Amino acid sequence: MQSRRSSHLPISQINVVPYIDVMLVLLVIFMITAPLMNPGQIDLPSVGKSLAPPVAPLEVIIKKDTTLALRDHAKGEQELPVSIGELKSLLKQKLDKNPEQSVVISADKKVRYEEVINVMDMLQQQHIKKVGLLTKAK
Repeated sequence: MQSRRSSHLPISQINVVPYIDVMLVLLVIFMITAPLMNPGQIDLPSVGKSLAPPVAPLEVIIKKDTTLALRDHAKGEQELPVSIGELKSLLKQKLDKNPEQSVVISADKKVRYEEVINVMDMLQQQHIKKVGLLTKAK
């Protein structure tokens, strides 16, 4: 009797041989078709290279006593003490030669924020497009 019952029990195992056959067929298909496929072509935009080297910035220095000085990094000059009027005329001369001239402001950390803003405002009135603040790394 025991043998009859075991023959009627459901089989609880999965036959994986057909799945392996399907997987191998798919693998062969992919191996054959992969070299025949053209990879997607991407048309990248191009940019022109500037022939002119970048211009070294002018440095406007605001000292503790709120006096101004100007240093031209292109010429490697020492700082030249200037008044606000002299600074405007020097910047106008530089802008006539190169309209893309950049200017950086380096101010002593004890200088009031208002003084830095006044210099930035004056630079904006002179139509200087590239203005930056110079800082010291810690």
